[in-house]
Amino acid sequence: MRRRDIIKVIAGSAVALPFAAGAQHSEHTRHIGVLLPTAADDQQGQARLAALQQEMQLLGWSADRNVRFDTRWGAGDAGRYHKYAAELVALEPDVIVANTSPIVAAVQQATSTIPVVFVAVVDPVGAGFVTTLARPGGNTTGFALFEYGISGKLLALLKEIAPNVTHVAVLRDPTTATGIGQLAAIQGAAPALGVELSPIDVRDASAFERTIAEFARAPNGGVIVTASPVLLIRRQQVAALFARHRLPAVYPFRYYVTVGGLISYGPNTEEGFRPAAHYVDRILRGEKPADLPVQAPSKYELVVNLKAAKALGLVMPPTILGRADEVIE
Repeated sequence: MRRRDIIKVIAGSAVALPFAAGAQHSEHTRHIGVLLPTAADDQQGQARLAALQQEMQLLGWSADRNVRFDTRWGAGDAGRYHKYAAELVALEPDVIVANTSPIVAAVQQATSTIPVVFVAVVDPVGAGFVTTLARPGGNTTGFALFEYGISGKLLALLKEIAPNVTHVAVLRDPTTATGIGQLAAIQGAAPALGVELSPIDVRDASAFERTIAEFARAPNGGVIVTASPVLLIRRQQVAALFARHRLPAVYPFRYYVTVGGLISYGPNTEEGFRPAAHYVDRILRGEKPADLPVQAPSKYELVVNLKAAKALGLVMPPTILGRADEVIE
């Protein structure tokens, strides 16, 4: 657990009682369903759940007193998303917390009445999850991951750290709106940066590795990784694959860099669950999802792995190191 999380939990002991009085107006224990895209033993998934539960505790909702969490783990399997969405809906929770676009889609197919708070969704209006950001309508609201335009910045970042790159593989899931939208944003930025793009489908692991091996045979190659639950599950293998083929890669999230990836730029996926807890709290106290505006991240993190850079023979520009939020030695 991070130091600031420990401080928050300690501080929560001092503020929990005043908030708990409001939370205990209900005559029964409140029930929250949670559906996450990772396996149950995945550290990233556990960190997301812990962030939600810690923030709920600070708001007066404690698992040993007035709230119950039912959690399901999708393990990157679309079939499980739908199965577990139906299971959670059958339990009739007060709120469902849904993480990533494919899971939100599965939950919305299962219910149009139970309140849903989503986390880490790209373009919720375009995906049809909400009517507008300001007035979501329906039973769903939450926290967007980022705008598609940030994907073009990932390409610019790759050129900044590896100026000789002229061919870029873009890893994406073509079956999701997120994969399609991010690729379009990268294509829009490519001509000005003088790079040729090669979209690569990430769904078939064996075919994906063969395609990367073939791509790596040509000189001056680099990689952009887009947001994808499939790649989240395989993040260690992905980072190791690019290191083996000596391909500089830019990732959208910190958790790739902590397992050996080169550099990332994007929101903190764990911290997004803390504001989500506040929306869950407000819904439990009587507010409607339709009236709670969809919010975007307030901060993007630049994280650099110097050990990975050294292995690739790259020297990080001072401009990168100067604005990095975290440097892993």
